[in-house]
Amino acid sequence: MKSEDVKKIAVIGAGAMGNGIAQCGIMAGYKVAMQDIEQRFVDKGVQTITESMEKLVGKGKLSDEARKEALSRLEPIVDLAKAVVDADLVIEAAPENLDLKKKIFADLDRLAPAHAILATNTSTMSVTAIASATKRPGKVVGMHFFNPAVLMKLVEVIRGNESTQESIDITRDVALKMKKIPVIVQKDSPGFIYNRVNAPTGLLLQKLLDRGTPKPDDFDAVFKPFVPMTPFETIDFVGLDVFMANQKYFSETISVDYTPTAGLMKYVDGKTLGKKTGKGIYDWSAGRPQIDTSNPTQEFDPNHMIALQVNEATKLLEEGVVSNAQDIDTAMANGGGGIGPFTLAKSIGFDLLCQKCNELADKFKLEVFRPTKTMLSGKVDI
Repeated sequence: MKSEDVKKIAVIGAGAMGNGIAQCGIMAGYKVAMQDIEQRFVDKGVQTITESMEKLVGKGKLSDEARKEALSRLEPIVDLAKAVVDADLVIEAAPENLDLKKKIFADLDRLAPAHAILATNTSTMSVTAIASATKRPGKVVGMHFFNPAVLMKLVEVIRGNESTQESIDITRDVALKMKKIPVIVQKDSPGFIYNRVNAPTGLLLQKLLDRGTPKPDDFDAVFKPFVPMTPFETIDFVGLDVFMANQKYFSETISVDYTPTAGLMKYVDGKTLGKKTGKGIYDWSAGRPQIDTSNPTQEFDPNHMIALQVNEATKLLEEGVVSNAQDIDTAMANGGGGIGPFTLAKSIGFDLLCQKCNELADKFKLEVFRPTKTMLSGKVDI
């Protein structure tokens, strides 16, 4: 099969990610079946897509004729077998639960045509483990979109241990047709690029919550002038339950150091999960939280966070997860905006960043923060 042979895509899941991916598909000219387990979930997905496209028309980014034409390619459906029976590419966008994903892929393997590529939108989990539930592991890949899928440019295309080059190439080409920026993850590894590079900064936030000082406002006040969304605000926006699940997965696959702390668990156990519940670390009940910037901490600065990101990025190079440093910078810049870690490192200096890593490793007694050989050498080509 070639990329031009992909005519129909089936998206499994009509939630925030699923309906966003489905919208990307219909706007790129594909027929898209959007499936979920209940009609109400499918209907909500259709409503979200419809409203999103109406906004694009209102902003002059899409003609009304193009909107109608795209919506005519959308097939909302509950029956999984009918959704995938003639699909050339299936994209699973179910919750981040490995057992659930493996069950879905076993069903997809049985129901989808033999030629179909099966892609998972997982943000952290092993594509190889998911592929093990099928008899076609060569046709299983990762295709990780970022939220909101309609707006965010990055798509991580992840190679499982048995993914064929054809499957990777076709998935990349579909992402390009959707006007995305695909980056190939050459080795199946926890968190892939974007979430892996941010894993240790998440661990630092965990430790600060556990320690109780500096307060989230005082820490975020340091970052407010430089970033569109501050660190604690970001994990509140994502959802503290999702953040905790990712950190737990990293504790099982990278280092026990990532084990969720009591300071984080009190929010999750109390169901104060951030934006989705109206309250988490911050109060979201009136919209985006107001962060008190009057008392910025003197203990930490942006270079501490950058140092952890650059250090983790060098681990991806050492482990062969990506082919080159430029791929990491491309992924980080397009997954969350801003400047790639290695571009920042060149301007800041590896010596200073190594110093910052060692400060954090000593302060929190965490060797996972310690600078790598590549970090210490300062020799990274971009």
